[in-house]
Amino acid sequence: SSLLTLPADGMDLQVKQDINRQLLASGANISEMNCLRKHLSRIKGGRLAAACSPACVVTLTISDVPGDDPSIIASGPTVPDASTCADALAILQRYAITVPDAVVQALQAGTWETPKPGSPVFVGHSVHMIATPQQSLEAAADAARTMGLNAYILSDEIEGESREVGKVHAALARAAAKGLGPFVKPCVILSGGETTVTIKPQPAGSPRGRGGRAGEFCLGLAQALQGQPDVWALAADTDGIDGIEDNAGAMVSPDTLARAQALGLKVDVHLQRNDAYGFFEPLGDLVITGPTHTNVNDFRAIFVA
Repeated sequence: SSLLTLPADGMDLQVKQDINRQLLASGANISEMNCLRKHLSRIKGGRLAAACSPACVVTLTISDVPGDDPSIIASGPTVPDASTCADALAILQRYAITVPDAVVQALQAGTWETPKPGSPVFVGHSVHMIATPQQSLEAAADAARTMGLNAYILSDEIEGESREVGKVHAALARAAAKGLGPFVKPCVILSGGETTVTIKPQPAGSPRGRGGRAGEFCLGLAQALQGQPDVWALAADTDGIDGIEDNAGAMVSPDTLARAQALGLKVDVHLQRNDAYGFFEPLGDLVITGPTHTNVNDFRAIFVA
């Protein structure tokens, strides 16, 4: 949806870009982001379907959102939108997003409301899901099993702060490495979804941290694993771009912290700066694939030997 832009009537493109930048740094989840995007657009939230009416529209979707809700995927330009202007306004307030008064007034008045379920503009339309996060995880699980490994899929809908999700995954991996819990080693633990990163304020003049949610997941994971033997991990965004960097994600191994210490790198310092890229690049542990030209959300794999 970030590539399909037609601002709402009376809204300047630069205003919408600024709102989007604030959203990306706020910790809002993808459902909240796209709710707001839909109500600030003349093409999202079913408005493209309305523009096509009375033509029949067939929608083919590649899901990059938890739950595969077509109204959230790409901000649902061709499907009904059950969210409201009031919902969008609440999101602005919840995350203290700064917007011009005219935007607040339009949302309060319902001027930018979207076409709802039951609207005649959607009569005869159809939606087909052609690729999903769950399919990617199942393909990875099948590949692992052909190598003689046990494979476990946690979920394709995991959300939350990336570093905290990393810590939870670390707890599961540590238990498996010790022969405890439900996972029988050797195994691969897989998960997907869309975590978030809340950018922390930095002192004036401090260098900008670099990275994305996959890298920050790996920082949290490495910190919590504490060099656990026999555990390796990879986290990456399936579109090949973690945040706005040139890497898809990063890798973690039992000696990650020891190698980092030898280079004077500290996990907690890089977490404070949201600087996963600056931590994993010197280690040679960035995953760089280049753009894959598709996106089925986050991919995470933990190997327990």
